[in-house]
Amino acid sequence: MKKIAVGDKPKNLVLVLTEDLLATFQKVKLVDPYDVYQHLMDYWAETMQDDLYLLVIEGWEAVLDGQPNTDLIPGTLIVRRYYATDQTAIEQFEADRDVITRQMEELDEEHGGEDGLLADAKTDKGKLTKASVKARIEEIADDKDAGDERKLLKDYFALVEKEAAANNKIKEAVKALDAKVAAKYGKLSKDEIKTLVVDDKWMGTLAAVVQSELNRVSQALTGRVKELAERYAVPMPIIVGKVDELTMKVDTHLKEMGFVWK
Repeated sequence: MKKIAVGDKPKNLVLVLTEDLLATFQKVKLVDPYDVYQHLMDYWAETMQDDLYLLVIEGWEAVLDGQPNTDLIPGTLIVRRYYATDQTAIEQFEADRDVITRQMEELDEEHGGEDGLLADAKTDKGKLTKASVKARIEEIADDKDAGDERKLLKDYFALVEKEAAANNKIKEAVKALDAKVAAKYGKLSKDEIKTLVVDDKWMGTLAAVVQSELNRVSQALTGRVKELAERYAVPMPIIVGKVDELTMKVDTHLKEMGFVWK
């Protein structure tokens, strides 16, 4: 795959790949080679075909017409290989933000009902917004009997501001990561491009779909083994002994009733 060059014929490559794949999986007794073949052909129709036609026309280029070649190299591949730490940090920021959001939802569920302390802070559409909460706080600022409501509103308002700050933090981190990714396209060597496309994109996807096929076969086998285990959970000698025991009881009852076997 990494030897693909301008002027090559994509159909010739897929022919070699499918023949090699079928030959390889003929040796795997529990997997139907044509099931794996179908996965390859599905991915070929979905993605690989377009990638190969682009490669045989433009070559291994990460930048085309001054723009990142995201059709061939999606930004997610660059993030995964070069900026995984940045992505992990963003995911942590999102997790922290989600904790704040859940706290707001819990307050709304507990106190946002018709007679709840947050009810009067809702908009006409029944939503708690930064503006509506702030307006209610100002409205009851001098109400000596509204101490509990005022405290709860201020707690909710603080969460609104924390959520907004968290969203801004995420937005800035994503923006910084996008800038790093965009700049990386122009710095990629041919070998790095081939690694991203062949190893990470194509083989990564195909490995995943083949693994899914193996998992399907494994689950089917596990189900069959479980079925057989349940069917033969009682050993045959025990079953035979039980039959003999029941036969003796039947014979005894028959004799008591006056029936004698000859």
